[in-house]
Amino acid sequence: MHLVESGGGLVQPGASLTLSCTPSGFTLDHYIIGWVRQGPGKDDEDDEGVGCVSGVGGNTVYADSVKGRFTISRDDAKNTVTLQMNSLKPEDTGTYFCAADLLGSESRLYGSCPEYDLWGQGTQVTVST
Repeated sequence: MHLVESGGGLVQPGASLTLSCTPSGFTLDHYIIGWVRQGPGKDDEDDEGVGCVSGVGGNTVYADSVKGRFTISRDDAKNTVTLQMNSLKPEDTGTYFCAADLLGSESRLYGSCPEYDLWGQGTQVTVST
């Protein structure tokens, strides 16, 4: 079972970028899926949760730093979760990881994202002039 991210790249400030998360070996149905990023030069302890989408209902939770700019959505028919990033800033630069809560018993969100137990390899996003 794997998660595969795609869509990273180099963009200028103010631009948009769309990341996708696709599972391999399982379907995303009912699982809470999230995005976590790691800034350049930082280690795992400094990872920042970007946000997550519930397994039922499509409800979302976002970090304050990305509210109003980023949107997480899921298409269970296509077995994909998407992170749409608009108005990108240099401080958004980092490696973006897709993650899934497979062991949790909840499919709904209650104001915060869960801990994850399956992670993708990450995709690099660089926002620079």
